[in-house]
Amino acid sequence: MTEEIHEMVKTIKQSFRLMMNGVASSSMREKGVVYKLNWGVPLTNLQEMATSYGKNYELAIELWKEDIRECKIMATYIMPPEKMLPDMIDVWMEKVTTQEIAEILVLNLLQHVNSAPVLAYQWIASDDILRQITGYHLLSRLFMKKQEANERGINEFIDHAATALQSDHVGLKHAAANCVYRFMDLGDAYEKIAQSALGALI
Repeated sequence: MTEEIHEMVKTIKQSFRLMMNGVASSSMREKGVVYKLNWGVPLTNLQEMATSYGKNYELAIELWKEDIRECKIMATYIMPPEKMLPDMIDVWMEKVTTQEIAEILVLNLLQHVNSAPVLAYQWIASDDILRQITGYHLLSRLFMKKQEANERGINEFIDHAATALQSDHVGLKHAAANCVYRFMDLGDAYEKIAQSALGALI
């Protein structure tokens, strides 16, 4: 890490203290959303701050390493999507520990990478709950962009969604259900497939 990047990270971390929202931070903790450090800073503030730094690969890398909610969120705004190659995505996914970060990572970065469809189908087939949730959020975004699946993809999606919709994990069920609705929005044929295979579950 260069001295310049080090100073940027230091400045960013100090600025979080000024924007701290203790009520939001406590509320997240009570709901089981646990970070090593969480200042409760609103997303709009973080997005605004990130805009002043622009896209910065090195800064994003260093921010993502920090076990601080706001640093991770800032990293997703600052990282150029074209730099998120498969190896880098694997490294970042190892550090995803909350559903909030999974959703933000998809929204700000993963939906824009070339390997998004491959990753989404890999993750919904994972044994890891957070990867599954990330996969369904990613697929939802792709379906919203009208990216249609081939027959094999549709069959895989329906099979895994059927299992996820019967899960005891509320976050996973919600992500899968939302994804199924986005799938149905692709058109009448897709709606019929989903209703036929998953009608009793949605």
